[in-house]
Amino acid sequence: MTLRDVETLDLATPSGPMRTLLWRPTAEGRFPGIVLFTEIFQITGPMRRTAAFLAGHGYAVAVPEIYHELEPAGTVLAYQGEEAERGNRHKNDKPLAAFDADARAALDSLAVQTYCTGRCGTVGFCVGGHLALRAAMNPEVHAAACFYATDIHKRGLGGDGPDNTLDRLGDLHGEVMMAWGRNDPHVPLEGRATIYNALTEAKARFEWHEFGAAHAFMRDDGYRYDPPAAAACLSMALALFARRLSG
Repeated sequence: MTLRDVETLDLATPSGPMRTLLWRPTAEGRFPGIVLFTEIFQITGPMRRTAAFLAGHGYAVAVPEIYHELEPAGTVLAYQGEEAERGNRHKNDKPLAAFDADARAALDSLAVQTYCTGRCGTVGFCVGGHLALRAAMNPEVHAAACFYATDIHKRGLGGDGPDNTLDRLGDLHGEVMMAWGRNDPHVPLEGRATIYNALTEAKARFEWHEFGAAHAFMRDDGYRYDPPAAAACLSMALALFARRLSG
């Protein structure tokens, strides 16, 4: 499907307005919604291209700035240097409740739009994979695609103590897809095993995929990019969303 011009929304949250970009088809009608959670760098070129790719397959895709209360609206952080370090600090400083409230605001915004069916999914990369998993604990989220999700096994998301993501996996209502790079130092074998076992014990409905790839292997900007693995992951995500959101 062809797409409309990208729309800019400022959604109300308890910690202030959250800049959110929206991609959706030009066709008339109602489409399932997807909230896309970014890496620590916010809405970079690769994130924009991924949002457009998903929207072109018949979805309304909302991409919030995950650090909206910590950075000026429109900020995109660099992959290296002080800005990358700042992005890493933000994920450890922002309260966990603020991350959850942001997800709630994005889902609520999609649900009331005339172009959305109200049936929603989430997708995320790196810290965004963790956020997509937590957002899937909301009852209206029927599918979540989480790519190399960081800090789950370490309980390291948010600045107010160990996070409770592993403890809340029983709150997942839909189907989850987890994809990892085996050469990812941020989520080593032991960490992946912790997450896999916790999902199994929670009786979550999930699929699990591992690739001989590095962290951020789906980012089409840099030496870590693995095009065949990235294409496989996007294909599996589309199948998940078609099955759980459109079908």
